[in-house]
Amino acid sequence: MAPPTRLNDAIGAFRFKVELDGLLVGGFSEVTGVGSETEVMEFPEGGLNTHVHYWIKQTKYTRIVLKRGMTQSSELWDWYDGVAGGNVQRKNGSVILYNHGGNEICRWNFFEAFPVKWIGPSLNAAGNSLAVESIEIVHNGLKAIFSK
Repeated sequence: MAPPTRLNDAIGAFRFKVELDGLLVGGFSEVTGVGSETEVMEFPEGGLNTHVHYWIKQTKYTRIVLKRGMTQSSELWDWYDGVAGGNVQRKNGSVILYNHGGNEICRWNFFEAFPVKWIGPSLNAAGNSLAVESIEIVHNGLKAIFSK
């Protein structure tokens, strides 16, 4: 049994899963792009030389990239191929982070996502690396939920 963790203990970035529409979609080897940025507009006030005022413009969400070893499942390709053909199927999803004991500690829910890029594996007969596919998705929002 893993030792209990304290609230401020750093968590390894290698225990995670991805869900799409509530279904676990397999083991991904890497997830990047879970983030957002709020753009601001600077507003200098005449006669005020100590600082600049900032007004919020909009929040943008980065593209999430999911990478995994190739399998015989065509689920990710089919989702992307549908979008490329004009049939956009939006899905809600989550990136879920677990502690060493296997307990969920945080999840990042993303909403109304669909793929905009699919990359197949780099193949090299002289190498011994895994065949990896990646899919890049856009979404309309991100919400972090921390387990207590």
